[in-house]
Amino acid sequence: MINQKEDEMKIVIVSDTHMPRKGRGLPEPLRNDLMDSDLIIHVGDFQTFDVYEEFKKYGELIAVVGNVDRVELQSMLPKRRIIEKKGLKIGIVHGDGKGKTTEKRALEAFEDEDVDIIIFGHSHIPFSRFMKGILLFNPGSPTDKRKLPYYSHGILTIEKTWKIEHIFYQ
Repeated sequence: MINQKEDEMKIVIVSDTHMPRKGRGLPEPLRNDLMDSDLIIHVGDFQTFDVYEEFKKYGELIAVVGNVDRVELQSMLPKRRIIEKKGLKIGIVHGDGKGKTTEKRALEAFEDEDVDIIIFGHSHIPFSRFMKGILLFNPGSPTDKRKLPYYSHGILTIEKTWKIEHIFYQ
């Protein structure tokens, strides 16, 4: 793991890889970011255990289960979790379910929790917006952009302050 600054933490955020159904491998822009990340957060829909294992080769992986993940992933990954990195509390959930928007389901998953950011997936639509004082962030998908013009993933950089951004590519 190569880090630009000693006190900086680079977290790569990914969701909805849906491999091998929607891709034969991880796109180069994502692989490049994974190689110099300090942590990887995957918010579900790896699809297969092999894809989960591939992400682990790049470094520490924190993940939740998605609605299309195979049985072995469903038995080992939680539906939601909260982590804390450098004082930042991060809620992680896939966001699937019935009724309401994906964003509202993600927000409700942590309604009684004190979190700064909620990272979710499921819709494949890149999203970054504050709701009720919490930043909701969906990285999109690196392999299944649906009708959107670009594939994407996210980068959360934590130093004295933090910033989160989408990385878009074709």
